[in-house]
Amino acid sequence: MRALLCPASLKGVLSARAAAAALGRGLREEGVEATELAVADGGEGTCEVLAAAHGGEWREAVVSDPIGRPVPARWLLLPDGRAVLEAASAIGLPLLQPAELDPLRASSRGLGELLLAVLAEQPSSVVVALGGTATVDGGAGLRQCLRELPVAVVVLCDVRTRLADAARLFGPQKGASDADVAELERRLASMPELAPYADLPGSGAAGGLGAALAALGGELVPGAATVLDLLDFDGHLAGHDLVVTGEGQVDSTTAEGKAPGEVVSRCLAVRARCVVFGGRVRAVMAGVETVSLSGEPSRAEADLVDLGRRLAA
Repeated sequence: MRALLCPASLKGVLSARAAAAALGRGLREEGVEATELAVADGGEGTCEVLAAAHGGEWREAVVSDPIGRPVPARWLLLPDGRAVLEAASAIGLPLLQPAELDPLRASSRGLGELLLAVLAEQPSSVVVALGGTATVDGGAGLRQCLRELPVAVVVLCDVRTRLADAARLFGPQKGASDADVAELERRLASMPELAPYADLPGSGAAGGLGAALAALGGELVPGAATVLDLLDFDGHLAGHDLVVTGEGQVDSTTAEGKAPGEVVSRCLAVRARCVVFGGRVRAVMAGVETVSLSGEPSRAEADLVDLGRRLAA
């Protein structure tokens, strides 16, 4: 048996690469050949999984965090000349303490600064991974830095949310009260430069950054599907008898644009056996085996090693 290991990150617990390594350790202990191909959906960990698959050179720029403090932000220059960066490295939620969350104040300027630093290196093209940001400013801060995109920019959207729904759906997790959400909706609706792009799937991603980058000439694409294409998932799938994917929590959103859901969809299309794990499982995915781990963050790595052994057996 040959197994293809394609987990996403267990947010705040294990990176996708660490999760794949733990599964691989368990399978190999039982004599099963395993290929590790960690995945992402255009949010957290996108640069890391592409670096693992293709190599490349890590670069760093100091930019503004969501409330204006200097923060180092890493980005990846791939061997073919493409640059890959994550919005969250500059303006991500993890950069703020809970008491600092304030989407009425948080600015996307740091992403604009990061893009300027990347473009100064003259990449052949740029891939921007949206997701995990602390902002709902419709890219107002970004657009203070950039008026155009001089190279092709592909924008990975981890959700298909449209601009009008961005504040309502994601404002609360970024610290917005009901009154804040109403104000954020008013602000987004009052940006005429975004109106032509407001109905594009993904225009509401990262608090309207999808629409802002589309207005500058970026191409909005589904994050998970595009990352899997960049990893040549379909090519890796051939010749493997088992595919294992999963994330920290498997629920009704897993099949709606997340990387494990995209893995499952592609496995079902070619009738490949697929097992999905979750630290916690809130909803079972149709057509595949679903395994719930202990749910204890301190046990996550050991749980995955054990899952690898059990799958081998």
